[in-house]
Amino acid sequence: MSEKNISIIPYQTFYASKENSNSPFIPEIVRAGKKLKESDIATDAIISLSYGRRILVNAENIDIGKIRREDLLEIVDFDPVKRVLLVMGSKESDIDAPTHWMIHHVRDEVNAVVQINDKSWAEKLEKKLPTTKEQLRGTFEFTKEVLKALRSSKKIVIKNRGVLFVGSNMKEVEDLILETHGE
Repeated sequence: MSEKNISIIPYQTFYASKENSNSPFIPEIVRAGKKLKESDIATDAIISLSYGRRILVNAENIDIGKIRREDLLEIVDFDPVKRVLLVMGSKESDIDAPTHWMIHHVRDEVNAVVQINDKSWAEKLEKKLPTTKEQLRGTFEFTKEVLKALRSSKKIVIKNRGVLFVGSNMKEVEDLILETHGE
């Protein structure tokens, strides 16, 4: 399925505020991003942490090794039926941000999610980890595929995209990433 041939708007983004987040978890995401880049595990990733009923997530097209406070969005709410994302921050959300929001809200034990966008790593792990069927990113069908694959594992392959890890905290997710990268 080619994403370039389909011109749909997967969701609308509304800004509750253009001010940057003041979440106490900002340093944790900054540290995780630097660690992923410095260890040559990832250059393109989406990192999210639960923050009460909200999540903190990096914006699109951000160098994860140099994340700053202004590169983060606080997702206040997401309505998958109306396809409306409500955020705080000044940047654009990544197309996979609603999927991260859904993971955090469907799985109570998940407080940290890291999605490493590396197609070659995904291809190497397809036979070893639960793998999603290919779906158009940003759609509800894509999110359902991700949630379905996460039923049996805390690390999954997103077909033709990358590898996604979940855990109760960032340390657990980092350990899963390092373990998987070492295999």
